Amino acid sequence: MENQLPIRKIIHVDMDAFYASVEQLDFPELRGKALAVGGNEVRGVVSAASYEARAFGVHSAMSGAMAKRLCRELIFVPPRFDRYREVSLKIREVFYDYTDLVEPLSLDEAYLDVTENKKGNPSATLIASEIRERIFKQTGLRCSAGISINKFVAKIASDFHKPNGQKTVEPDEVIPFLEDLDIRKFYGVGKVTAQKMYQLGVFTGLDLKKKSIEFLTEHFGKSGTLYYNVVRGIHNSPVKPNRVPKTVGAERTFSENLSSEVFMLERLEPLSKELEQRLRKNKVAGKTVTLKIKYSDFSLQTRSKTLDFYISDKSLILDTAKELLYQEKLQNSVRLLGISLGNLNADAPQTLTVPEKSLSVQLKFKF
Repeated sequence: MENQLPIRKIIHVDMDAFYASVEQLDFPELRGKALAVGGNEVRGVVSAASYEARAFGVHSAMSGAMAKRLCRELIFVPPRFDRYREVSLKIREVFYDYTDLVEPLSLDEAYLDVTENKKGNPSATLIASEIRERIFKQTGLRCSAGISINKFVAKIASDFHKPNGQKTVEPDEVIPFLEDLDIRKFYGVGKVTAQKMYQLGVFTGLDLKKKSIEFLTEHFGKSGTLYYNVVRGIHNSPVKPNRVPKTVGAERTFSENLSSEVFMLERLEPLSKELEQRLRKNKVAGKTVTLKIKYSDFSLQTRSKTLDFYISDKSLILDTAKELLYQEKLQNSVRLLGISLGNLNADAPQTLTVPEKSLSVQLKFKF
């Protein structure tokens, strides 16, 4: 055994069809029906789909028109993010009863480090069961959980018995679990990457493990090192309670396509204001402004500019976004515009500022 790595007890909790489940909870007439949150049968994009809708192939990020074609009985409802945040805060209160090491990934999922926990319970598996039951009793919503020695494996495991289930991958099961895993189930491997791996003869974790780090970095760049490590059970990223977002953004899908930059300029100002508010709420500023443009044919284009100083003021964001808008001609009419700020500095004030190997585990460690 080359390295003696710290063994953590990590739980990944993932709410089941969260937005759709909240709608079905609040409106009993929607229960048991195919439901899409966001979009409509003419335009717009689905934000979330109930499990009844998923049975027809409807999923998030799908156009509303396509979703309706797949499921003629589909019901569309507008998202209510204030309500989702309200429920999310109740769920997090349950998490904090067990540990302060909680890393929210979004409103509906989070990592918990329960290696040392407030209940003094040595079993992460039992803690996960208890948390899931408490969430149901206090909110009426179901969730799934994955439990293992690191965030990567816990994240994968939480998807295995959805909905309303959990899976524990014990320390001595991690390597066999990863070796048997279809490469498409590896967290972070999307359709494009999976297809590339197929072309390279990589179909399972075991296939991936047979590839050298030189081979993987040659074909996948920095991600190659990640793939080399995680398939060996090495993922040392701790649960970060105060996780700083990598980007903060705001975007809008329009009821009618925009055909001219003149109309888009009118939309950029409220987006810049909303982005400023989100930056102040997160207490961050950033250097890289990105303009996101989705055309009527659903093709996507991004244009970015990195400044020499941190910004969070809407006027500076707007000025840069305008510059990016006129950077090149539009390819088509536009259905969505978004502005985001990246290259963030968690310590930057909220005004303009000028710059200055192989897995080793203790097999008796019970989950």
